[in-house]
Amino acid sequence: MLVVDNEVDRAYGYLPDALRALLPAHEVRRPPAGDPLPGAEEVEALDAVVLTGSTAGVYESDAHPWMDEERAFVRRLVEASVPTLGVCFGHQLANDALGGSVEHRGLTARLVDVGFDDDPLFAGVSPVVPMVHGDHVVATGEGMRAIARADYYPALATRHRDAPLWTVQYHPEFTVDLRDRIAADFDWRETDRSFEAATTVRTVGNFLRLAGIDGPAGGARPQPDEPRGSGSN
Repeated sequence: MLVVDNEVDRAYGYLPDALRALLPAHEVRRPPAGDPLPGAEEVEALDAVVLTGSTAGVYESDAHPWMDEERAFVRRLVEASVPTLGVCFGHQLANDALGGSVEHRGLTARLVDVGFDDDPLFAGVSPVVPMVHGDHVVATGEGMRAIARADYYPALATRHRDAPLWTVQYHPEFTVDLRDRIAADFDWRETDRSFEAATTVRTVGNFLRLAGIDGPAGGARPQPDEPRGSGSN
């Protein structure tokens, strides 16, 4: 299993780290730190891939040329039918890589009501979801369809029609334990919705089951393998 950690500013690396802590043993590569992504032959050997969030935008390729390599990597994953989960920036980049479009629409940092399609990725996931993002997928990629939406965001999650590729705008790793830190970093806004109702962490366990991987589900926090890439924690 491979985690692609896209965070460009390690001050916010606690989000990818929290996501990794929900996963069984895996390798991590950090493209912003210069880690190469698997080529065509290596892709065939992958059991599953998770693309993390980032404070960068997919429209900043000139400043972050590694994004072009990751776009090509996403297309290889689709072609090879490797189970893949894109989170936040990963949601945006996967759709962008397949010909979709992403725009900055302003920060949303609050609990929102979400409408989920009947998709196994969302089994047991409450429709009250903590969101922290500024960019939106405004046109889904080729082969992608929206499988979740909010009143302000029609393509809040997507799924490929053929390949085992799912993407979500929300952070499944964003639990109440991270609320204070995210509130300080991203101007979190309290609403009348309760964080107690949020069960987005179950998304990760559902993805692992869909990928046929034995591992923790719904909030277990084992220590993952140390990364073999050149990036530092």
